[in-house]
Amino acid sequence: MNMKEYIDEAEAALLHTYNRYQIVWDRGDGMYLYDIEGRKYLDFVAGIAVFALGYNNKAYNDALKAQIDKVIHTSNYYYNVPAIEAAKKLKAVSGMDRVFFTNSGAEAVEGALKAARKYAFLRDGHTDHEIIAMNHSFHGRTMGALSVTGNPHYREAFEPLIGNIRFADFNDFASVQAQVTDKTCAVIFETVQGEGGIYPATEDFLRQVKALCEERDILLILDEIQCGMGRTGYMYAWQRWGVKPDILTSAKAIGCGVPVGAFMMTEKVARQSLTSGDHGTTYGGNPLACAAISKVIDLFDECNILDNVREVGAYLYERLDALCKRHDCIKAHRGAGLLQGLEFDRPVGDIILKAVDNGLLLINAGANVIRFIPPLVASKEHVDEMLAILEKCLA
Repeated sequence: MNMKEYIDEAEAALLHTYNRYQIVWDRGDGMYLYDIEGRKYLDFVAGIAVFALGYNNKAYNDALKAQIDKVIHTSNYYYNVPAIEAAKKLKAVSGMDRVFFTNSGAEAVEGALKAARKYAFLRDGHTDHEIIAMNHSFHGRTMGALSVTGNPHYREAFEPLIGNIRFADFNDFASVQAQVTDKTCAVIFETVQGEGGIYPATEDFLRQVKALCEERDILLILDEIQCGMGRTGYMYAWQRWGVKPDILTSAKAIGCGVPVGAFMMTEKVARQSLTSGDHGTTYGGNPLACAAISKVIDLFDECNILDNVREVGAYLYERLDALCKRHDCIKAHRGAGLLQGLEFDRPVGDIILKAVDNGLLLINAGANVIRFIPPLVASKEHVDEMLAILEKCLA
């Protein structure tokens, strides 16, 4: 079948919840994807910050093939070696003490919210606790994750959602303080807001919220589903400032394409929150997913991924700054590492479509921000290639 025939079949069979680009993929290699007609595209989307190691990484592929030949799934009634190894490695790179494996980022957020509520319940026996989230945040599409997503447009059709959620302004500590009550059990935010427009948390904001949480026995939940796993030049973005959360969510690049996520917590929270029977998942932590995590963490070290992100991220920042100066339509540039954004004075959909036509994949973050989230193996040459195409589209 040709491209149109495949797309027509998809539209007849799949629930239409995505406005997809008119492309059907065939394969990937390194920084590039190829459609079924053989056309090549430079990828600065990485499956929405998932494919950190690039496509067709042989060592990663071989690790998954080897695990498939052993066992893929056994359930959590039993232990399995890949899960034990992955948990140990994830603890080491995240700085957290306990791990619960999920199937997605949204599920990781759901587990984090449940842990926070259980922690507060065990502390005082009440069930009316409140959680503070941020305006313009994004935490996922499931009912709990949606409840703490700070975009009314995403929430309104599905209300009533989980109750007792209050919203504050990101990077505005006074706004957070104003929402705190005696019922507050947790504060949740992305260490770098992604869908909301690529806004990193400031050091002052992180430290002030952390101090408030320690003073009031409130749990700090950091969502690093997109900005974690090396994307900012640190394994987790909070490590830049050393402001450790009580609960941390992770997904996307943690498995580099295999659907897997995790929420992690300190030993204190683990001992005083979820216990046997409180939470579960059929597929979470299965041998295949955990073999992926284990190999990804190994390859981050072997391939010096963090060093590359810092070097290429700095180069991308420099080149995007120069682009801003040449185009009046670009109003702002922000981000860190290989998670950066350009804010325009207009919607960016047409620019992204032009880029696709010219063999470049980009993604937005809100209506007027182009988001740059390439695989973490990107080189300066890839940055140059991307900017040459983008410059052509802007012209």
